[in-house]
Amino acid sequence: MTTVSHEVTQLLLKWSNGDQEARDQLMPLVYSELHRLAHHYLRRERPAHTLQTTALVHEAYLRLIGVEDVRWQDRNHFLSLAASLMRRILVEYARSHHASKRGGGLKLSFDEAVHLLQARVADLVALDDALTALASIDPRQSRIVELRFFGGLTVEETADVLGISCRTVKREWSVARAWLHRELAKSS
Repeated sequence: MTTVSHEVTQLLLKWSNGDQEARDQLMPLVYSELHRLAHHYLRRERPAHTLQTTALVHEAYLRLIGVEDVRWQDRNHFLSLAASLMRRILVEYARSHHASKRGGGLKLSFDEAVHLLQARVADLVALDDALTALASIDPRQSRIVELRFFGGLTVEETADVLGISCRTVKREWSVARAWLHRELAKSS
């Protein structure tokens, strides 16, 4: 474990025990990793997405510090929860964006409509729905996809977070990707 990872883990443990100063010392240490996660998420969004990386980081961090009764285990546990929160934020944002487009009386040109139809395959809401369906069938595979695809964690980091072998992560990652691809193809 690197010095920074160890320090993050120590601060998380102190925060779990009610030390608010430890929570405040945490942000400078994890900011670059949260920024990397947010960038990873937003890289998969539509080109005209208006939510910026920094805004996503700040929103996720505000939600993280608002979480109560979490017994932080380590840095990977923190990043795992951050990845989940970023996914939820983007899904909420996408749902509200689609709702405003449906009810806002917006008229689309043919070219804009074709562009939106092509972008539907990579639509975050559709992926979230498919991932939720996968979670009902196999929660661990769903979690692997969330950590790898949305969180940008490596196979090794994912294995560490979930307490399973790298080989299991690779196998289930492959199966989950195939299942999601099939589900998303059905809905397009």
